[in-house]
Amino acid sequence: MGLGEAIATGRRARGLTQIQFAEQLGLTQAAVSRYENDLRDPSGILLEELASALGVTVELLRSAGRMEGALAIGAHMRRRATARPTVWRRLEAQLNLTRLHCQQLADRIDLDTDLNIPWLDPFEFDPATAARLLRAEWRMPAGPVRGLIGWMEAAGCFVLESDFGTRRVDGLSQWARTYSVIMTNSTAPTDRKRLTLAHELGHLCLHSQGVPDDVESDAMAFASEFLMPAEVIRPQLRNLTTGRLHDLKRFWGVSMQALIERAYQLGTLTAKKRTYLYKRFSALGWRTHEPVSDELAPERPRLLADIGRELLDRGFTPPEIAAMSGYAAKAADNPFLSQGPHLRVV
Repeated sequence: MGLGEAIATGRRARGLTQIQFAEQLGLTQAAVSRYENDLRDPSGILLEELASALGVTVELLRSAGRMEGALAIGAHMRRRATARPTVWRRLEAQLNLTRLHCQQLADRIDLDTDLNIPWLDPFEFDPATAARLLRAEWRMPAGPVRGLIGWMEAAGCFVLESDFGTRRVDGLSQWARTYSVIMTNSTAPTDRKRLTLAHELGHLCLHSQGVPDDVESDAMAFASEFLMPAEVIRPQLRNLTTGRLHDLKRFWGVSMQALIERAYQLGTLTAKKRTYLYKRFSALGWRTHEPVSDELAPERPRLLADIGRELLDRGFTPPEIAAMSGYAAKAADNPFLSQGPHLRVV
């Protein structure tokens, strides 16, 4: 795709309409529309102004290539139908822009990953089997997943958090050649964020090539087995009470509602008891705000900031690092230069 699509993607990522972007640049909306639709090529100076307004480099815009949809974006939108299409377009644009920044930096330095995220055929492997295979490949200890983001970053996954401006969207993911990118909603509590990360990991493993009918259910089944392995957790899910759910949430790092659903799936909780617990949760206001979430160890991305710090230690200046990653020198949202393990520059 052309330069115009890259400009439009950058504008949407900033949450700007064509009119707002045109006013910022001192142009007409018609002129912006022509540039975005490749009906006119912006001059050298104007292109620099466009890039600066978007917080990116001219090189990033010119080398952007094809914009891509987030994995399972259609299913995400159907499941979260109350989120406005404009919100999805903005977030998808941010995901694409993030992917381009990560790709550009990865093209300029060698990154050594300890692990990898395999592509598994969803028509050959059911979600639970895929989750068990990945845990085995990563040699994860039995039981709860501690430091989920650390495991994912060790596999070359660039994880970024931002305030999505809505609670209706939890996360999005995309491949960036041999690396992957996941964006999560920073306003989500830790337990929900962990489930979102595992859910997107399921999409990356299972839905990068073949796409079955119900990708969302597959990703959720993957996440459930990945975070709560059946053979380990099943004995702990008997005789559930609210107090017992508090303890299990602290131990497994997932929501009490996720634990209820897991118990129901594994046959240790009857439909009647499940309904009773949910009624109890509603009465206590726990369906939307569960207790204990603030007691869980936070999941914070480190990889991008770690790469930036290592490049600084090697003598690169902040403007050089910004240029390497396609950010404007003064861009305030450059995660490689933010102040914030398993991925190394070699």
